Amino acid sequence: MHSEGDVAGIMVLLKRQTSESLYPVHRLDKETSGLLIVARHKSAASDFGRLFEAHAIDKYYLAIAGNKPKKKQGLIQGDMAKSRNGSWMLCKTTNNPATTQFFSYGTGLGFRVFLLRPLSGKTHQLRVALKSLSTPIFGDSRYGGAPAPRLMLHAMALRFNWLNEPFSFIVLPAADEGFMDYDWSLIDGLQQPWQQPWPQVKSRVSD
Repeated sequence: MHSEGDVAGIMVLLKRQTSESLYPVHRLDKETSGLLIVARHKSAASDFGRLFEAHAIDKYYLAIAGNKPKKKQGLIQGDMAKSRNGSWMLCKTTNNPATTQFFSYGTGLGFRVFLLRPLSGKTHQLRVALKSLSTPIFGDSRYGGAPAPRLMLHAMALRFNWLNEPFSFIVLPAADEGFMDYDWSLIDGLQQPWQQPWPQVKSRVSD
């Protein structure tokens, strides 16, 4: 998101490309690819900030991991606590939990595809969630993932209402960007992930 040394961050690159002062309204981890909402005006940034705070923006991620979880779909929930060297861990308590729903798909190629729907926005939430299932994401050396060219986590889809108009965006990961090369059409429902049979959750949790 931000510049590090001589490497320009995404906001600097966007300003160079558009000659506009832009406002990020959420963020992705440095190693995560995919969709990012950027506002062109402060008022829009404030409005989007309120949507995120109200959990009124649905987010869907793709991840690649190696192990098979005990269940093909489910809910991962727990408080997150700081661990060593900037890492996080999932706790059994649920006072202010990180909440993630998931579907898992076998490929027969030595890896599994996970469709993830975070219902909260904690630091490293999805990486810690899959670690808790003993299925760390490929390329995630911090949490024990198998070696890969990059972190195999991609922000695939966003859906929200803006000025009373529905919007949805989907960008599948591309092999030429270092992501795992796979025919995503083999997995039903990725083109409209919100139509998957996600279980009902009684209430959203706070960040």
